[in-house]
Amino acid sequence: MIDYQVEEHLSADEFRELLIKSTLGERRPVDDPDQMEAMVRNANLTITARMDGKLVGVARSLTDFVYCTYLSDLAVDEAHQGRGIGRELIRRTKEATPQAMLILLAAPKAVQYYPHIGMDAHPACFTLTDLNALR
Repeated sequence: MIDYQVEEHLSADEFRELLIKSTLGERRPVDDPDQMEAMVRNANLTITARMDGKLVGVARSLTDFVYCTYLSDLAVDEAHQGRGIGRELIRRTKEATPQAMLILLAAPKAVQYYPHIGMDAHPACFTLTDLNALR
């Protein structure tokens, strides 16, 4: 049985370990403890999935609760994927912010997953990682 809950004080170590077990750690600063701590501390909506107390999934978001919710990290331990945990974490995130549009950038390995569960692709998403690139 999976226990889902809004978790306000998720540990950075637990979050880091899950990122690694989900392969999302390949694109996250898992070797920087300070950054991991800040990521967990500064998210204002974190929903977890636990099995027998062990973290098996997380949806970490930044939201204003009325207009937009940016689902920054959706991670499910590879050993538990294919059981609907990711879909349920997304559902609960949307349920917690019903007025807000849920927005996420898909990890390369998950691009096909999101349309499969009913999410729409958006053709006009842009990113800026280097301030010096701004003209």
